[in-house]
Amino acid sequence: MEALAIAAALVMAGEQSLLHIPGAEEVRFQKIERTGNETQWPFSVDKGLLACVWGTGQRLTYFYEDPQRAEAEGRPPRFLVLSVNPFDLAVLNIAHRGLFAESGSLEQRMKLVAPFIATAQRLCDQPPGTHVGTGEL
Repeated sequence: MEALAIAAALVMAGEQSLLHIPGAEEVRFQKIERTGNETQWPFSVDKGLLACVWGTGQRLTYFYEDPQRAEAEGRPPRFLVLSVNPFDLAVLNIAHRGLFAESGSLEQRMKLVAPFIATAQRLCDQPPGTHVGTGEL
């Protein structure tokens, strides 16, 4: 009974249950693209999709490479988990680490992805179907 009360308090605080499976209305994507003068771009490709989705009771953020590029190369798009947790950033992205641009250290990579995580978190706050223009998040 106590666990139920704790779970209810978390959901009431705007969180989701640890076992919550998000519906399509809870997933947000936004196209992003590197501008010519952007020197702090953490990805090895120049454009892709920023995504925010509920999972494991919290908002999770991802970067997907441009799906058209992947399709042209005959493979599924690669993706990265964006996090400032060193374990998440290093271990969860081991399969597609080449999607990150070269950086000096894991700490430097965390600093580079932090603004993208904040943007994706704001993306989750938008109503379903909202199109957000460049620089609006």
